[in-house]
Amino acid sequence: MSRDRRFFAGLVGVAAIVTYLVWTGISDTMVYYMTPSELVSRAEANPALLEQGVKVSGNVVPGSYQSRADELLHTFVVEDPDDPAVQLTVEFRHPLPDTFTDEAEVVMEGRYLAEGVFQATEVLTKCGSRYEAMPEEGDYSSASGGVSG
Repeated sequence: MSRDRRFFAGLVGVAAIVTYLVWTGISDTMVYYMTPSELVSRAEANPALLEQGVKVSGNVVPGSYQSRADELLHTFVVEDPDDPAVQLTVEFRHPLPDTFTDEAEVVMEGRYLAEGVFQATEVLTKCGSRYEAMPEEGDYSSASGGVSG
């Protein structure tokens, strides 16, 4: 019987170690997803949030994008999709995705600074309905430049 107990104790120990490693791995890489409104209100309530990495989603305000020629710095303003009055100024010091436009919906990861600027370390764009399905074979009525005749 002692052999079975040792095997069971070893099995429980290995399971506990694996559970601990999975939990710490998830905790270290987990980033909370917020809207700009949530970010601003939580940062006002808890200044410790300014030191944490967060993920924020919003819409780029048309006409707000600027870049500096002398350094790799992209600046744009993102508004909350539910409350356009809440806006964040974003600074990003890496190349932007090819699908980034002046009216894109973006998801950013980074830190919200005390100055009210969001310093992004990653910017992803959502493509939405930009890509459309090809017409079915023989159905060229919706395609531009269709064959006539």
